[in-house]
Amino acid sequence: MQKDSREDKLRSRIGVISRFYYQKARMPSFSEIGEIVGLRSKNAVFKLVNRLERLRVLKRDTKGRLIPLSIACPVKMLGTVEAGFPNPAEEELVDTLSLDDLLIQHPEATFLLKVSGDSMSGAGILPGDMVLVDKGEPPKSGDIVIAEVDGEWTMKYLRKRGEGVILLPANPKYQPIKPKKELKIAGVVTAVLRKYR
Repeated sequence: MQKDSREDKLRSRIGVISRFYYQKARMPSFSEIGEIVGLRSKNAVFKLVNRLERLRVLKRDTKGRLIPLSIACPVKMLGTVEAGFPNPAEEELVDTLSLDDLLIQHPEATFLLKVSGDSMSGAGILPGDMVLVDKGEPPKSGDIVIAEVDGEWTMKYLRKRGEGVILLPANPKYQPIKPKKELKIAGVVTAVLRKYR
């Protein structure tokens, strides 16, 4: 009974993190995870993130930023393993989580693009990454968008200022882009996928 409630709490926390990801188009920071799931201690947040890594729900990149894992297929969520003295280990299926369900809100309006260039490196989007783009998500100021600006395609942060719009890079060596004639938003970036092997 207690085990079921722990698993329900874990599923609920994954759902909260997922909703944050959909709404903000980025993974939360450690402190944001503490706020949204109701954990006050940094240590408790660290343990939760470690557990989610073991369950392959998310992963840390080389700089420690959280990234979601593959959306290609459902992933088994297994039980935990104790650190310390060796014990007979049992593999126990806690649940099956479809990463498609976790990451894709509008399947019919979602597509993948391969990233080239480093103008969004400060947002954790690197050359060779894949970005998940949702055409059905209304673009808001602060979203990372795929846009056609005066006939050229780009991926940048969208900033709305009154009636005006500016596209901002996440790398200081690039300049902001202000459309001269035309701006078409093709979709909002909702996930970044990076394969390590």
